[in-house]
Amino acid sequence: METLDLQKLPKHVAIIMDGNGRWAKQRGLNRIRGHEEGAESVRVIVRATREIGIPWLTLYAFSEENWRRPKYEVEALMVLLKRFLQSEVQEMLDNGIRFQAIGRLHKLSNDVQRTLRETAEKTASNRNMVLTLALSYGGRQEVADAVRKMVERVEAGEIRSSDISEALLSEHLYTANMPDPDLLIRTSGECRVSNFLLWQIAYAEIFMTPTYWPEFRKEEYVEALIEYQKRERRFGATGDQVALSREERDV
Repeated sequence: METLDLQKLPKHVAIIMDGNGRWAKQRGLNRIRGHEEGAESVRVIVRATREIGIPWLTLYAFSEENWRRPKYEVEALMVLLKRFLQSEVQEMLDNGIRFQAIGRLHKLSNDVQRTLRETAEKTASNRNMVLTLALSYGGRQEVADAVRKMVERVEAGEIRSSDISEALLSEHLYTANMPDPDLLIRTSGECRVSNFLLWQIAYAEIFMTPTYWPEFRKEEYVEALIEYQKRERRFGATGDQVALSREERDV
């Protein structure tokens, strides 16, 4: 197996954790059991991210569209979420992991919001890594919310419409003060981004794997990182321009 170059790691990895239900169905189990096993993958990948030295990890935990799922499944997911945070907060403290959540969090129940807030407050001073859960999240909704905030500021006379730019819009997103993802991973074999970080992944490298999320563990995570390191990130430039820029930096 190829070796991971710790000098060429992505700064921010984002993951669409997909396939819990299908993993369970293939084994004759109910969907909730799939989500439970998926929570173990979260635990493993968070720990691996910290060990490898990647400072930002964002996980797509519950989309805006997921509210359409059966009520019993949504309720079970919220119980799992609270249980996970309560069980992992000490490890976050021990390993310097700061927790935060993004999305339309006001749509979550009061007890879930309280657990999110308490976990964020307890880990606020940690500096080694940031774990972000996207909850009640949708990329289009995020952009719409950002535009609404800017319009309100224009109407209040705080800014002018001519001030609006890509940078200003970014400052009004849920992810303000976060770097854009360098690598987006999606499990389960689906080849779409499912309304996840639509603005932020404009130049992210994308890694798709047929592996269901409950089976996605450290070995395949490292494989995704190695694949990322093989790619040339040009950001609109030519390969020759990238090579020249690299040579100039090395002089």
